Amino acid sequence: MPSKGDTMAIIRYTGIYNADGGVWGETRYVIGHMLGTAACSLCDITHSPVRRKPEWDAMVRRLGVPLDVRHRNEITRAEIKHVVRTGLPVVIAHHDDGSISTVLHSTELDAVGGSVSEFESALVRPSLAA
Repeated sequence: MPSKGDTMAIIRYTGIYNADGGVWGETRYVIGHMLGTAACSLCDITHSPVRRKPEWDAMVRRLGVPLDVRHRNEITRAEIKHVVRTGLPVVIAHHDDGSISTVLHSTELDAVGGSVSEFESALVRPSLAA
């Protein structure tokens, strides 16, 4: 998480799921989730059991900074190096100087309990403190 003294502007956010993308990855996750062997709190925030939450899309439009979500098998090398230290799921910020910082760790994503509004509050909180 950026410290209060950071002056680097956030140019975009990336949320990274603790799940693989693609037909097989998503199928494995859905089955694992139903069996209790797979969990991703970011998935619970962005999606209902059948589709992406409309309130998620509305929140992303309000942010004023792009926020993309990707599966763990869809991330860049720089993002891989970062999440090796942080674990998944995670929300990271990309700064105007090319650096990456963690904005929300998995424990913070767990704490919002699938709520888009709680996620939004947690996401903008660090920006307000800067």
